[in-house]
Amino acid sequence: MQTPYAILSNIRLSPIDDSSYLQSIPSFRNGLDLRLTKNVTFLVGENGSGKSTLLEGIADQCGFSLRGGNRNHLLGQDTAGYESPLGKYLHLTWTPRRITNGFFMRAESFFNFATYIDEVAKVDDKVLKGYGGKSLHQQSHGESFLSLFNNQFTSGIYILDEPEAALSPARILAFISVIHELQISERAQFIIATHSPMLICYPDAAVFEFSDSGVQQTTYQETEHYQLTKSFLDNPALYLRHLYS
Repeated sequence: MQTPYAILSNIRLSPIDDSSYLQSIPSFRNGLDLRLTKNVTFLVGENGSGKSTLLEGIADQCGFSLRGGNRNHLLGQDTAGYESPLGKYLHLTWTPRRITNGFFMRAESFFNFATYIDEVAKVDDKVLKGYGGKSLHQQSHGESFLSLFNNQFTSGIYILDEPEAALSPARILAFISVIHELQISERAQFIIATHSPMLICYPDAAVFEFSDSGVQQTTYQETEHYQLTKSFLDNPALYLRHLYS
């Protein structure tokens, strides 16, 4: 498969020797060397395994707002409490050149981002045209996520932390369609941390699993997310009986 016009091709992290909490994350303890050869990359693993911390560090290196947004969204946003302790340790390689446009989306702070857009729209209501024509707060949670994906995602690098959080299964499929349209146009790269067994089935994507033994590239069929979900759906009564016993 051809790469887009530019791509983040390598993420390197030397072993961390400071006294920060980063040393307690097994995924980072011995450093990282992730080679990205696909337009779409998924990061999977349990909570606390380092996925979100890595995405935040990448977004920091890209100059994106860590509250969510792109470079322009740094203006007027209170960034207190949104620093990346990992960013300064990361070494990113771009092929053939650095990407400067894109978006960092974190589900947990999306409400704050929507509020920021409303504040900007008080000065210039044309801003809302970039989000489906109305306030993100006036849309359902899932609708606001899709409005962002459909209107703001055009070209660049998209760093997404649990984008499925507000999406029904049907809307996860709609989001997969957004990824596909941009991916085949060779205009965009996606790096997505997710717990969704549906998302990671995206064809020809790279999957990295974060665990106590570090970070390993795998297939979606081999991830615990996929195996546990499939096993449960094949026989939910067995799992529920065990849980209730």
